[in-house]
Amino acid sequence: MAKEEIKTQPKLEPKTRRVKAITRYLRIAPRKMRLVIDTIRREHALEAVGILSLLNKKGAKMAIKTLKSAIANAKNLGLDEKLLYVSDARADGGPVLKRFLTRSMGRADKILKRTTHLTVEVREGTKIWGGKSSTDAKVKNKKKAAAGA
Repeated sequence: MAKEEIKTQPKLEPKTRRVKAITRYLRIAPRKMRLVIDTIRREHALEAVGILSLLNKKGAKMAIKTLKSAIANAKNLGLDEKLLYVSDARADGGPVLKRFLTRSMGRADKILKRTTHLTVEVREGTKIWGGKSSTDAKVKNKKKAAAGA
């Protein structure tokens, strides 16, 4: 009888979990909200909360709530809060409220009151935020290189 070959599957990198929070029907135009969320994309989650708290815009307060909700969702799933970063933030258009403003000579102007669906997605990264500084890491790497040589 022939020997059975043991097949080993190649080890794949574990997929990082994506956790998101969605806030719908926000009474702000998506264009204005995108100015706010562009500042936090690809930032560490805790740092992004700090950035948003310093912004003097209406959309920043709404974005903070959604981001904190995403962080809380990630913590409930067992992810490390210090490793989280904002992987994606989207401001999609929601339904539009249409109003009319009366003008002179029997005319009317259309007023569009836009709404936004805000989606904030966080992932677990490799870099720890709020840990040791980068200079400490450089010194540690130099010691490893010297010991290995």
